[in-house]
Amino acid sequence: MRIAVVGTGYVGLVAGTCLAESGNDVTCVDVDARKVDALEKGEVPLYEPGLQELLNRNIKGRRLHFTTEMKAAVGPAEVVFIAVGTPEGANGDAELQHVLKAAEQIGRAMRRYTVIVDKSTVPVGTADKIREAISKLTKVEFDVVSNPEFLKEGTALDDFLRPDRVIIGTESERARKLMGQLYAPFLRTENPILYMDTRSAELTKYAANAMLATRISFMNDIAALCEKVGADVELVRQGMGSDKRIGYPFLNPGIGYGGSCLPKDVKALVASARESGLELELLRAVERTNQRQKTLLVRKAMKHFGDLADKTFAVWGLSFKPRTDDMREAPAVELVEGLLGKGARVQVCDPVASPVARKYFGDRVLYAPTCYVAAEGADALFLATEWNEFRNPDLKRLKATMRSPIIFDGRNVLDPEQVREEGFTYYGIGRP
Repeated sequence: MRIAVVGTGYVGLVAGTCLAESGNDVTCVDVDARKVDALEKGEVPLYEPGLQELLNRNIKGRRLHFTTEMKAAVGPAEVVFIAVGTPEGANGDAELQHVLKAAEQIGRAMRRYTVIVDKSTVPVGTADKIREAISKLTKVEFDVVSNPEFLKEGTALDDFLRPDRVIIGTESERARKLMGQLYAPFLRTENPILYMDTRSAELTKYAANAMLATRISFMNDIAALCEKVGADVELVRQGMGSDKRIGYPFLNPGIGYGGSCLPKDVKALVASARESGLELELLRAVERTNQRQKTLLVRKAMKHFGDLADKTFAVWGLSFKPRTDDMREAPAVELVEGLLGKGARVQVCDPVASPVARKYFGDRVLYAPTCYVAAEGADALFLATEWNEFRNPDLKRLKATMRSPIIFDGRNVLDPEQVREEGFTYYGIGRP
């Protein structure tokens, strides 16, 4: 099948590469000529495990192409994916200017019946707006499909190639059949394609992310209560998660959620509901709890030290989660800024995100090549991202290199008893 993907950001690049991997002829189009040139050379502009190798294999196999020419990409395509950004607007709503501009360009470039697939995360009713925008520009037959992505950074390739489910929102039997053929290679197990109308598909993506955010904030509220009453949130989590109605995923307390999806999507869902005359009070509380949680470690440090001025602190982990260099809305950003704002010196280490961090912090922090170098002379260590290499540190070596053995564990990845036995003062989240 001939496919075009408009946009080579995270979603577009992963989708295009994975669709090429299943034998399709895929052309990704982007307005950034330098980015396109780099991609044609096999240079991936973001960190995602396995993506570099998969992209190079499909370029070599001549199944994956890159261009700045919309007509060249869209004209011969049977299916065109829109995978451009939907940044947060002034009121928290999703900005659709890039989506609708892409739709107009597609409308001018189409030469045959085309299924136009909205892969971007968009509010309810966007498929109707895309359909209206294109109808004004062409007499060529087309259908608009909502096909929300459910990619987790760090495991995106596996999520696309072996999805839990694929959601197809369409009112067209012709489009339904074509999309079923396209996704058949990825669903050879019992995992389903769920067909529904476009509005239900659009809302499903927001509802799913809002539920995940709600679970995280709920556990962070429970963790706060545990600290007040002397309970251990880890034991509470085990007791809750063992209930099959609840389960364990997204029940880990910490210093809040971040990234490009959960914060933006929760705000967009709240804004969309407000436009319909409905206030989603629960999700507003989810947002408040998450914002409170991002400042928690700085407040704990101030309670311990009093004045943070002229103290030196190590921060392990900068990305919003492991296996990515994405620092958008990362709790570590607020942590580092909070420490700097109190007059502290900060030494940071992240396995892959340090180059990205320079865009946030410039020369205001020390970028250490290893976690132990970051801890040299530190008055305390803050663990902000649960990278595997931070889960079992050499505590004796760590204690020897720090000025004072104090750990603020923002992800509860260390064993408090073991850490304390090595002579550290340990602060976790919701743990006695």
